[in-house]
This record gives sequence, C-alpha cells and structure tokens, in this order.
Amino acid sequence: MSFFTESSAVFLAPLASWFDEARRDLPWRDKDLQRPHPDPYAVLVSELMLQQTQVATVLPFFGRWMTRFPDPQSLALAHEDEVHKLWEGLGYYRRARHLQAAAQAILERGWPKDFAGLLQLPGLGPYTAAALASIAFQWPEPALDGNAFRVLARLHTELDPKARAVAFRDWLRQALKILGPSRLTQALMELGAVVCLPKSPHCSDCPLAERCGGFASGDPARFPARAQRPVPRTVVLWLVAVEAEGCFLLERPQSTGLLSGLWRWPTLEENLPASKAAEATGDYSCLEWTAFPGWTQVYTHRREVIRPLGIRLLRRSPVSSGRAWVPAKNIDNLPMGSRDQRLRTLLGNSGTQAQTAPPLAWLLKEIVS
Repeated sequence: MSFFTESSAVFLAPLASWFDEARRDLPWRDKDLQRPHPDPYAVLVSELMLQQTQVATVLPFFGRWMTRFPDPQSLALAHEDEVHKLWEGLGYYRRARHLQAAAQAILERGWPKDFAGLLQLPGLGPYTAAALASIAFQWPEPALDGNAFRVLARLHTELDPKARAVAFRDWLRQALKILGPSRLTQALMELGAVVCLPKSPHCSDCPLAERCGGFASGDPARFPARAQRPVPRTVVLWLVAVEAEGCFLLERPQSTGLLSGLWRWPTLEENLPASKAAEATGDYSCLEWTAFPGWTQVYTHRREVIRPLGIRLLRRSPVSSGRAWVPAKNIDNLPMGSRDQRLRTLLGNSGTQAQTAPPLAWLLKEIVS
C-alpha cells in the first residue's frame, strides 16, 4: 500500500504503543512523553553525541559531560581545550565545537521559540533541529535520521528513501500531531536501533511487520539500497614526538579540518625520495630516538599507516606559530584525537630500535627547523 493512501497516524499507531512498553531507559529521555522536555539542553547534548555514534558508546560520555557542563552557561563559558578534552575519545570533534557554539547562542539570546529559530543555532542541521523540536519542545517536526529512513524505506519498499524525504516528512506530520511528536520521533529511532537493523532485522519483534512492504517481499534487508562508499586513500605517516628540555613539540589546534580543535604530534608522509633524504643535513648528533610499534588508523575517507617515533634533543629551537613547545607535565591535560593519544601512551613504554634507521635529519629539518 502506498504511504500516501493511508493516514500516518493510523499506520503507525502500533509503533507508538510498542514504544511505550519497549523503550530503553536512557538518561536524556524524559519519562513523560506528553509534555515538553524539562531539560532541552540534555536533548541537545544527546543528539550531538549520538550523531554517527552508538548509544552504548555515548552513555558514559553523556554522564561525565552533564556533570561538568550541566547547563548552557557552564558550557558556553568553558575553555575550548577543556571542552575537547572531555569529548576526547568520542570522535568527530566538530560536534563539540558546534555544541559549545550553540550553548553560547542560547546563553546570549535564550532558547529559540520555533523550528526556524532552532535551525539558526550553530551546527544544527535539519535533522538535529527537528529532533530537538519534537523531543524537547513537542513541535511536530519530522526528524529523519539513518534509523528512521531505514524503517520508512522498508515499510514502503523504497530503495532511496532520502530522495523521498519531503514526501515522508509531509506524511509523518499528522502522526506526530496525533500520536505525540516526542513519542513517535523516538519510537521510529528506537525501532531502527534495536529491531529494524541494517543487515539482520528482527521482523518477528516488529509491531509493524504485518504492514511492512519489505517484510512482505521476503527480503527486507535489501531496502534501502546500500550506497557505494569511495575507497579510502592510504598514506604512510611518520608520527613524531620530539622532546627537548622537558618539553614536547606539538601542533596547535586548527579551526577546521579532520582533527580541528585538537593538539597533535607533528606528522610527515613517508614518501621521501632517497635523494631528498640524502640532501638533508643538520647537527643532530646529540639526539636519542626510539621506534614504537606502528598501526593503521582508519577514518571515513582516509587510512593512515602510522610509523611512530620518539626523538629526544638536547635543546629546543624556535618554531613556527602553528607549533609550540609544551611542558611534558601538561601533555596529559591536552585534548588529542585517538591517533595522537596512542603515541602519548606509548611514550611511557620502552620502544624498540628499528632495523633500518628512519631519516632523522630530514624529519628534524622538516619539523624543527
């Protein structure tokens, strides 16, 4: 049956009833789904944390975050290093910056009064703004995340549900008004998270199985069609911890990019021609170096084959404005991504001398000089 021919409120009524009984007890989820949420800030934090991250991963981070930053004011006034440090390990650090920017806007102007106002908060796209509108404020704005799109695709045998996003939102709006914006929005998300799974849906546990076109087809997992992901580019990197006079050389946080907002160890790609390595010279006779076991760091569109090194010099030298010598005692307090955290941990271990010495003169010329 086409989803245009039946009321969404009638079609999805079993889902709302199922959610009342089956919903998980989550710290950001209000028990009373009939009223506006008593703490919209908690909803905002949870939605930013849950982007591309599973609930089980988010739970401990959410608890620590709300203890340190229990309201928009405490977050808005915090130093960005502390914000990133508390986010450390959760990944996608731009979410932390967006969250702090939104808190600053809320502190300055108060909570927006409508959906259009939510869209003006820094870092809130259509989905996050709609989720906040429905869950926190009970405004009937359909929020379609990956779970909701998958559920709708299977219910209505749509291979490309995102291409029908406008139609789905129009169809859902009546159900939100009648069944409750917060209840139905979270019910769709919950069904996709625990029942209508990407590869192996638990159709026997689904309250909508009898109405589901994907279930009737005998192969619900083929909806939606899986997008072809680009093959990630592979690079080989020297990841270098240079120490001198009780300080380490670090890259300062950048405002944009994959690791923006984080302190980083200097890196150089291991694609150095032999002739260039031979040309590099310098007076580095007093250094010690240690090679640590390497690993592969995988990002969405990039694979980094890491060659970690620890190098100790006798003296610090002047560095560019994008780098800084940081006292070793302060290193543990700086926010770092998982790649750089790993080398920070390795520095406390005894590494092994590599069979082939790295091009130290070239590395130090590029990094320190």
